[in-house]
Amino acid sequence: MSTLYTQADSNIKKTWLFVTLFLLFIIALGWFFSYLLDSPVILWIAVIFSILMNFVSYWYSDKIVLTMVKARLIEKADNPELYRVVENLSITAGLPIPKIYIIEESQPNAFATGRDAKHAVIAVTRGLLEKLDRTELEGVIAHELSHIGNKDMLLSTMIVVLVGIVSMISNFFLRISYWGGGRKRDRGSGASILFLFGIVAAILAPIAATLIRLVISRKREFLADASGALLTRYPDGLIRALEKISNDPTPLRVANNTTSHLYISNPFKNKQTNNWISKLFMTHPPTEERISALKEIKV
Repeated sequence: MSTLYTQADSNIKKTWLFVTLFLLFIIALGWFFSYLLDSPVILWIAVIFSILMNFVSYWYSDKIVLTMVKARLIEKADNPELYRVVENLSITAGLPIPKIYIIEESQPNAFATGRDAKHAVIAVTRGLLEKLDRTELEGVIAHELSHIGNKDMLLSTMIVVLVGIVSMISNFFLRISYWGGGRKRDRGSGASILFLFGIVAAILAPIAATLIRLVISRKREFLADASGALLTRYPDGLIRALEKISNDPTPLRVANNTTSHLYISNPFKNKQTNNWISKLFMTHPPTEERISALKEIKV
């Protein structure tokens, strides 16, 4: 089984591979749509925009996400108990102490973000602090520190920005097509079929990008659960936390589809079913599967 100590290098490679492939994918979309619309400027816009957004997503994606969820930075004096939990587990994991943010929401939930361990952030909701006991809180913090130690939070945070780029390019093409854009020459049946294919590609591209985001998200949750349980040496704490979080009906008002995969548990309550199509679009593995996997861990 992959652990906190064996997965980090793999995730660094996956991050840069993913960013490179996403960059090429966006450029390919730009070229294809520029050809269909007979406008080379679209390709240049796609290239410049994708490079710029890759830069922004690397350096500023954590700040973007924290702003989106209205998180507030706290110091040790603001919540000594939370700070001690984070501090003790960070020392045990051999990690720098991350910055701690509070989200003023009643739903118990949390996430980690940041481009590396030295610039890591853990954000927890007010509801998490009020509804979990110390052992359960330690389980959640250990899970989030595992994301930091596994070096997968950069990948998951950058996905928020990169998936958005694909959606924007596709939406731009669809809008131009609606208003009569298209190649002025070669308006035969072949050109019509190609243009129709472009419309289909514009619709499917964001869906494909989203599915990639969700698959990556589900895999990293299982790893962080296992690594977090090994860190605390007490899987029951995280098990009880997951049960409480998943059963809590309180909505998370700042949650949206773009950032939902970052949280330890799906922030959209009562919207999960068990058919295979819905599972395909889940941001997290079913809680029952995560608990089952945790119960098999020997510490």
